[in-house]
Amino acid sequence: MDVKVTRRFLIALCAGVIGLHADVAGAAAEYKIVTASERGTYIQIGRDLSRHIAPLADIDLEVMPSAGSAENVRRLRYEPGVKLAMVQSDVYQAFLDQAAAGNAEAGEIIRPLRVITPLYNEEIYFIVRADSPLEYVHQIRGTRINTGPIGSGTALTTTTLYRLMFGESISDANASFMSNEEALAKLVTDKSVDVVAVIIGQPAKLLVDMKPESRQFIKLLKFDRNHVTSAAALRTYFPTTVRADLHPNLLTEDIPALAVKAYLVTYDFNLGYTRDHLARLVRALCQNFSVLQTDGHPKWREVELSMPELGRGWLYYRTTANEIRNCMAAKAAPPKPRKTCSQQERVLALCE
Repeated sequence: MDVKVTRRFLIALCAGVIGLHADVAGAAAEYKIVTASERGTYIQIGRDLSRHIAPLADIDLEVMPSAGSAENVRRLRYEPGVKLAMVQSDVYQAFLDQAAAGNAEAGEIIRPLRVITPLYNEEIYFIVRADSPLEYVHQIRGTRINTGPIGSGTALTTTTLYRLMFGESISDANASFMSNEEALAKLVTDKSVDVVAVIIGQPAKLLVDMKPESRQFIKLLKFDRNHVTSAAALRTYFPTTVRADLHPNLLTEDIPALAVKAYLVTYDFNLGYTRDHLARLVRALCQNFSVLQTDGHPKWREVELSMPELGRGWLYYRTTANEIRNCMAAKAAPPKPRKTCSQQERVLALCE
């Protein structure tokens, strides 16, 4: 081959390689976040992160629906591309408890996972027919309960809460595992279900979208904090209020209820490229948090970027923890006093 031709070929080849590396370097990282059902709060929180925050961190964040928290834990652990997950606190703890009890699979799944930050409380709704004699959560013992789909956080929470309150599991004959929509249809049509458990951060789209005439068919049960069965439940879950002003078509008054904490979770990634992008994501989250509280789902107004003490066996992701600490320190620091500029400094453009 001619020397000149060879040189031109090598120059073109190098240029192509450099261009290829430039394209790769300039491309956004393609990550996924697993959430929950299309009508739930988790997926809306994920979409807010994808729309308002991820692009600022050079991340193309795909928001994935799922059956819920239990499935999210597995997908975060094993599914390629999944870097973030929304997980309920009791689901996370249940995996840790199973690992501590000797379940090797649970240990393999949960031990490499790390918390980025707690988010907000998700309300637990128990829905019955409007003509049901039930008025309180502690009256559901022995009834036919739809706990939510297998693998969902709703199913884990419902069965855990029942066991805490009554010291026994829901009998197989009384437990069903349908979607919210299917269970509600059966609740009011063939009446093969007595109670439908739903876990969605309020305002719950499933309930908000109901017509005013829905009051003729369904109602929410109240949680009585003073009942003898409530103490055990309150060791794991949190008292809250389902607000009538957020669900005007269904409620005429506020309803005392229970809630479970939602967390943003990741894996203990060690690859520098991934660590860098997740750090950038949390930095962008801190710097643009007011945008989420203004333009995002109303639940963002309940979120405070912080690092409270976690339960035994829970660990924060070190990379993002450093960013949150910096964020907390910056917000806590007193504002710097405004410098008084002399005329000479202003003339020299040394001071504004």
